[in-house]
Amino acid sequence: MRVVRVGYREQTFYAAFYSDHVRPLDRSVQAPESIPLEEIELKRSVQPTKVVCVGLNYHAHAQELGRKIPREPLLFLKPPSSVIGPGETIQLPAQSDSVHYEGELAMVMGRLCSGVSAEEASEYIFGYTCANDVTARDLQERDVQYTRAKGFDTFCPLGPCIETELNPEEGVEIRTLQNGEVRQQGRTSDMVFPPAQLVSFISGVMTLNPGDVILTGTPPGVGALRPGDKIGVEIEGPGVLENLVQG
Repeated sequence: MRVVRVGYREQTFYAAFYSDHVRPLDRSVQAPESIPLEEIELKRSVQPTKVVCVGLNYHAHAQELGRKIPREPLLFLKPPSSVIGPGETIQLPAQSDSVHYEGELAMVMGRLCSGVSAEEASEYIFGYTCANDVTARDLQERDVQYTRAKGFDTFCPLGPCIETELNPEEGVEIRTLQNGEVRQQGRTSDMVFPPAQLVSFISGVMTLNPGDVILTGTPPGVGALRPGDKIGVEIEGPGVLENLVQG
């Protein structure tokens, strides 16, 4: 099922997404059973308490950067204030001269999760969506650690849909398009640490709340964003996450 968070007549709620309509998942909302797409506003799909990211989690990406494969997942955080939704604008900060796109598969947690095993992980994952781990590359290299480079407002686009039935173990394709041209292309089967293992590892460090997001790493082909760009992250199931870039 594809799930979206929508606005309808001054209400915001989750709904099942279909080709030409949505169906509210919460029966308490004041809305018909079926609402045409033209009558709803697509909202940010999640409002996480934290966004946990994983670096160097694709073999091919580590290779293109000339980096060794990490022995354990390399974790860092993006603040909730960095999250934007589909159609919102990525703002290039004045502090950076080199901001890059990083298309990724994101996990959305459905239950409170602490210290779970990889075998139990699927019970805690609500679904998957598209993400763009926008990065100020020059600041990342200058600071060594990632907080500033990854944490600017608008640096975490998410959406458009949460797909509850996606199976990354099957090798789901991820593509990033810049003004319609494919820049990144990879499959989740190239991950160093698969999603279930990431949930287990991260939940052994910190409690994950419902709605929290895990960014699972980016395939090769990262590159610079420019003012006026339209950047899209495409994953079968969650759809295409598109955002404009403003300098």
